[in-house]
Amino acid sequence: MTENFPASAETVRITPCVKWAGGKGQILGEIERRMPKDFKNYFEPFIGGGSVLFFLRPFSAFINDANPQLVNLYRQIQSDPEKVISAVNALDKEGCNLDFYLKNREEYNRRITENILDCATASLFIWLNKHCFNGLYRVNGKGLFNVPYNNRSAGSSIDEENIRAMGKYLKKVDIACMDFEEAVKNARQGDFVYCDSPYLPESPTANFASYAKGGFSSEDHRRLSKVFKELDGKGVKVMLSNNDVEDVYKLYNGYRIESFEVRRMINREGNKRRGREVIVTNYDY
Repeated sequence: MTENFPASAETVRITPCVKWAGGKGQILGEIERRMPKDFKNYFEPFIGGGSVLFFLRPFSAFINDANPQLVNLYRQIQSDPEKVISAVNALDKEGCNLDFYLKNREEYNRRITENILDCATASLFIWLNKHCFNGLYRVNGKGLFNVPYNNRSAGSSIDEENIRAMGKYLKKVDIACMDFEEAVKNARQGDFVYCDSPYLPESPTANFASYAKGGFSSEDHRRLSKVFKELDGKGVKVMLSNNDVEDVYKLYNGYRIESFEVRRMINREGNKRRGREVIVTNYDY
């Protein structure tokens, strides 16, 4: 680790508080090995579950996501982790069955529709993530959460000490909800940007519903490739994760692309729980 990472000097480990499709927990070693030797500011325009951020814990970080409910979760933990802990524990005390799950999912979707971004919305986000099928966060075309119940009836939805540690670290992180291109516009020479966008499909027929209303289109992937190249031209160090598919090699031709095997633990079909991903970089390490 370089001096940019206080995590190397701390004994408290921070892990994501929600499960997220495409989470990077299992490949942190691959990412760490490819980190730049030094950099100034850290940018992550697709924060998702935050595995990389909470592993590295850079001193100066700007994180972003297009999902306003996810951004609200981090902002609520940043603002008052104890309030979030109390709200989630109150939900856990009720126990759970199908009716209670559907009631809470309906309430969460009402809050999405009415754009209510507060502690109660954040606590429902965590609780539903722990009680929905496979911990999958998915919304329909209207932006409403539509994942079914996983039949979990009891148990804690949070690690309280982890939430407290997360809140402490997030105090020094800037959190935004905007388009990814806007999120990295202030990156300058010597900064580091890590991009973990929704992945290109493994096949033409592959499909995964959106993490946020509007999804991430083929045009968005082309635009991301353009942003990658613009950042490269400014002297920004950029790392990008994606599926090991032909389009990635076309979009990032000329950059270092390294492939490795991963587990797809969120896939409901056991025989499809292995695949290959790539890490693209524009610098030497």
